[in-house]
Amino acid sequence: MITSLIELNQMSQEEFVEALGGVFEDTPAIAYHAWYERPFQNVAQLHQKMVDVVRTASQDAQIELIQAHPDLGSKAKMAIASVQEQAGAGLDRLTPEEYDRFLSLNQAYRKKFNFPFIIAVKHHTKNSILAAFEKRLQNSVELERNQALTEIFQIAKFRLDAIVSQ
Repeated sequence: MITSLIELNQMSQEEFVEALGGVFEDTPAIAYHAWYERPFQNVAQLHQKMVDVVRTASQDAQIELIQAHPDLGSKAKMAIASVQEQAGAGLDRLTPEEYDRFLSLNQAYRKKFNFPFIIAVKHHTKNSILAAFEKRLQNSVELERNQALTEIFQIAKFRLDAIVSQ
């Protein structure tokens, strides 16, 4: 359902969280805290205020947000938005060999970083995601935590653009 920015600015906190609680994967607390920053002049400002909530959160809370994301290409239960995003990149149609490759990379990534590999899949293909996996496995934990947050912020921007009209 598309909601206008005017409507969002007039919503109760409960309605606001209901409308935007899924923008950041299974973390409605971000919308809860962003509500206090109303009124928003545009979607970019709304997005930035939500990003600010994450940036000012504790490192533990940031890790919880990262860990709320599903493994790419997995068959695990995930948020509807994640299902649609992964399907858009063809991750719902992996061959057995591709599935095994994603499974192997997901396991290696989790073992090294202790959180899932996150990439904003909207403008990616299976092959570009696999290439990013390989490259990012070489990163340090701190660099990769920051990259995961950057990807989450991009995912949230895509989601906001899809559900909020100016």
